[in-house]
Amino acid sequence: MKAWSGYAALLALGAALYLVCRLYPADLPVWLPWEFSWPIYIATALTLAWFVRGLKLLPKAQHPPLWRSICFVAGVASFWIVLQTGIDYYAQHMFFVHRAAHFVLHHFGAFFIALGMSGPVLWAGMPEFLKPLVTARPVQATLSFLQHPVMAPFLFVGLLYLWLIPGLHTRVMLDANLYELMNWSMAINGVMFWALILDSRAKPPARLSHLMRALLILMIELPQMVLGAILSLTERDIYPVYMICGRVLDMTALNDQHYGGLIIWLPGTLTSFAAMIVVLVTMRLNEERAEREAA
Repeated sequence: MKAWSGYAALLALGAALYLVCRLYPADLPVWLPWEFSWPIYIATALTLAWFVRGLKLLPKAQHPPLWRSICFVAGVASFWIVLQTGIDYYAQHMFFVHRAAHFVLHHFGAFFIALGMSGPVLWAGMPEFLKPLVTARPVQATLSFLQHPVMAPFLFVGLLYLWLIPGLHTRVMLDANLYELMNWSMAINGVMFWALILDSRAKPPARLSHLMRALLILMIELPQMVLGAILSLTERDIYPVYMICGRVLDMTALNDQHYGGLIIWLPGTLTSFAAMIVVLVTMRLNEERAEREAA
């Protein structure tokens, strides 16, 4: 009963946010949603609620280290910030802000969520009636396919390129439903990919060996650098839709596009570099653990 009252409180909070955003859109501070989204609110609220509930139910010996919990919460919070604050308004009117938001969804925030390794905690906090849905064979088969070592890097890079095809990008930025689909796909794919790479366990039970993880990092790096370089160096406005929407900052179209390309190029490269360091450290720790167990 106590759990259901908590869900009712989350629903009431969401309803209050919805009404405030609907009735007073021009008077809202930047930290409140620009356009309130029930799916994003529910996903964020339930994720954090199940995380807190899972920590309460699990014995302390099974809690992740504090730093991992902080990484997980920070990653979830970063998703909320770029999707449900005034930043989303700027992302709809400036290309470089849009690329920064997608960097958070696909790289930064997803990286920290995966680094949090909080799956067991969320599982413990999840209601019992939902667990059979997660463990159902079609769901697990779909996840296995999407996280296959061939599909995972293809989807990671493919989605990045797909949503930046000029004609499609124009349509997406003018269609609220496609815009939300784009954001969801980038966030979910980012978490799934980095969860594969940053798994602290050795294979098995991890899906991939440390060598395969390093290879996947190298596979996604070059296409990102190429795309970032093209957008950073081109002298033609590839995305005139931002002129149609109206740029809200005093910046030329080419400067906006060049900064967006640099965000794909440089921070994306740094994220891959950080991931490679994590993989190497994880490999060393697992080898030392195996040696101690053998001794």
